[in-house]
Amino acid sequence: MKYPIREYLGTKELYLKMAKIAIPVSLQQLITVGINLMDTIMLSSMGDAQLSASSLAGQFITLFQICCMGIGMGASVLTSRFWGMKDLTSLKKAVTIMLRFLLVFAGVFTAATIAVPGLIMQIYTPDPELIHYGVIYLRWMIPTYICMGLSLTCTIVLRTVGQTLIPLTCSICAFFVNVFFNWVFIFGHLGAPRMEIAGAALGTLIARIFELAFICGYFFFIDKRIRYRLQDFFMNARDLVREYFRVSIPVLISDSLLALGNNAVAMIMGRIGQAFVAANSVTDVVQRLSSVLTTGISNASGIITGHTMGEGDYEKAQKQGYTFLFLGFLIGCAAALVILLLRTPIINYYDVSAEAKAIAYDLMDAIILIVIFQSMNSILTKGVLRAGGDTKFLMAGDILFLWVASIPLGYLAGLVFHWSSFWIYTMLKIDQIIKCVWCYYRLKSGKWLRKIHGAGETAKN
Repeated sequence: MKYPIREYLGTKELYLKMAKIAIPVSLQQLITVGINLMDTIMLSSMGDAQLSASSLAGQFITLFQICCMGIGMGASVLTSRFWGMKDLTSLKKAVTIMLRFLLVFAGVFTAATIAVPGLIMQIYTPDPELIHYGVIYLRWMIPTYICMGLSLTCTIVLRTVGQTLIPLTCSICAFFVNVFFNWVFIFGHLGAPRMEIAGAALGTLIARIFELAFICGYFFFIDKRIRYRLQDFFMNARDLVREYFRVSIPVLISDSLLALGNNAVAMIMGRIGQAFVAANSVTDVVQRLSSVLTTGISNASGIITGHTMGEGDYEKAQKQGYTFLFLGFLIGCAAALVILLLRTPIINYYDVSAEAKAIAYDLMDAIILIVIFQSMNSILTKGVLRAGGDTKFLMAGDILFLWVASIPLGYLAGLVFHWSSFWIYTMLKIDQIIKCVWCYYRLKSGKWLRKIHGAGETAKN
């Protein structure tokens, strides 16, 4: 279907609604990057072994976090749609299934960490010293799974009904809580014992407990929009289970396989050489910062699309999809320009070898190209198309292009053909370019606009 050019540009009302969601989410993402940076800076003074061990142990926790994101984002497809339909009963049932599903996942990760922390660390490193420190870190972090899981999934649900300031406020407070208790327990200030890596784990755990009390206290006892209360956890949600898993399981599988795929990409980089790894570390902060605004727009596009389709206006949702795609292109171009202007001072800030700096320039050149496609692709895959209920299609794309294109091509480029750093990195990220084109044609076809069935309805295959 073709629309006049002004239909692609969106309305003032759309941009205002988007800004109310995207700005708080982007700020929250920026704070998360800041927390990770502060943790790294503080623990780095304890030596390479403790810093590396916390980073590797954090990979297992990050895997759980990504699973939580998959569970929460899968549920958000339903909750945003039901909010637009004003079907609070189905919305509560979707939340109930989400929380039950989450508790199972949290139980598995908690049990694994209690039973075999050493085996978990051996997955990431054979170094006995790193395993020793990593086990210390993991043991202190045992309660974090339930805390992080509940606060993260409830945050995602709150966003779908327009509650973005509460999670942002929580993240700002958690930032200061984390930094303060890290400072106290890592270094032994204010009469506390000097705990080093255990102190870093304890500081992070305290911040997670704070987030749990803040977010879940609001969600279960104060919130007036969803009005979900503790007793709702025991409600009969059987009639929505099939629809929930039809939509949510592909999201969980997609996000989990992407996480494993990114680990595989990191393994390839690690085998190319130390200079390549060092150069990638230099560009890592740039990559994270360049995705902050894209993350906000992706969340906003998904929520708004869900609301629009919940209201039954599928044609409007199609028009908004083009608007968000165009906005993604503009954001990508802006990010590319910023990286181009700042790459020299950023690279020169780091005290790395001349070889690593030369490789970093090549990687920055590749990022400048890729970030444009990545911005458009993220808004479609994590926002518009996912909110449309097209989760199986997106799961297939994530599996196909990462595991069939990026990983094998990156392996061949780096370890077999020994191409230049620019082309190695481009091959490792080629899935972003392919998915962008693939998802554009999916958006254009209109096949992504799928009906979501509420409680009591019979889902059609």
